[in-house]
Amino acid sequence: MGKKMETSFPKNKINILLLENIHPSAQRLFQSEGFQVEALTGSISHSDLEKKIQYVSVLGIRSKTNIDAEILANAKRLLCIGAFCIGTNQIDLQVCSQRGVAVFNAPFSNTRSVVELAIGEIIMLFRGVYEKCQKLHNGIWDKSTKNNFEVRGKKIGIVGYGKIGSQLSILAEDLGMQVYYYDIVDKLALGNAIKCNSLNELFSIVDVVSVHVDGRSDNYHLIGTEQFARMKPGVLFLNLSRGFIVDIETLVINLQNGHIRGAAIDVFPEEPLNNQEEFQSKLRHLPNVIITPHIGGSTEEAQEHIARFVPAKIIDFINSGSTIMSVNFPNLQLPEFSQAHRLIHIHNNVPGMLAQINYILGSNGINIVGQYLKTIDEIGYVITDIEKNYDAKILDDIKKIPNTIKFRVLY
Repeated sequence: MGKKMETSFPKNKINILLLENIHPSAQRLFQSEGFQVEALTGSISHSDLEKKIQYVSVLGIRSKTNIDAEILANAKRLLCIGAFCIGTNQIDLQVCSQRGVAVFNAPFSNTRSVVELAIGEIIMLFRGVYEKCQKLHNGIWDKSTKNNFEVRGKKIGIVGYGKIGSQLSILAEDLGMQVYYYDIVDKLALGNAIKCNSLNELFSIVDVVSVHVDGRSDNYHLIGTEQFARMKPGVLFLNLSRGFIVDIETLVINLQNGHIRGAAIDVFPEEPLNNQEEFQSKLRHLPNVIITPHIGGSTEEAQEHIARFVPAKIIDFINSGSTIMSVNFPNLQLPEFSQAHRLIHIHNNVPGMLAQINYILGSNGINIVGQYLKTIDEIGYVITDIEKNYDAKILDDIKKIPNTIKFRVLY
């Protein structure tokens, strides 16, 4: 029998790059595992990331950093990407899969923070708080009941009834609002919420429109000239989802002519890369318009939850091969292993891969302790636990199997 393999790829050679001011808890967790961590407060340019990524094993980002095919082409050592947010549309998931790069996100960790901001903004818009605040800062005492309303009894229309939209539905109803929603996927109504069959139906009913859709390309300018025209005069409008969902030029026109009485916008088509860049938008200085710098999920609680959740999934993936809650890999929950080596094989989803792996092991007299296979779309993922002693040549043989994407060993 061949030599006994003692250790895996040294943990101190796992290089982790965290961008966009990810909460320091994430850095501490990774460092406690013995990984090397570089954490930057902002995003970096596409060209700079192309250079840095070639030395990176794990990349952590938020919403501003776009990971495209050009970036991934230089990511020779990249094992996985952590999106420290809900959305993953900033990442080319198909190319990640083709290159054997697992992607993890935080689908639940900041929903409450986004919903609380939306609720607060709805109340402030109905009461005209922001506009009156600005006047008072300028010495103008504008005490009046005109255009000041309670939220109780008002109708809210939620566009997108996913994790955030559905939670907003619950809290809005608790405040006494009547909830209507629309989603392209058939979603079960929570509480007394009423499902609308179309956006136009929703727009014709509600006093508030709040958008909570994902960042898929089909949603580009989902809300534009036609959609604003369908809304009731004097409606309030919120977008805390993605910047490109709304045609900002059209929104400004409708705010200026009074068709939209007030708005709260947290996301924009173009956003500064860091806090030093000036924010440019035609929404600036408009009355009864609350604009915030993409802070829907930016609470200490949410960011700390995310900074624990995403690293835990990544560490488990690196240490055991577990892919539970990966957005692009087959989800495998793996048992602990000891007195064995774990072989991780990522491949194109074609017939016969498992047979080829097992033939190599069997022909070399290697006993399989446990084996797990799962496929998704074009990707197959095989975990094989084998006995401790083996000839290292079998690793090369497995790597050479046609349609192999990536192969690594946990010792």
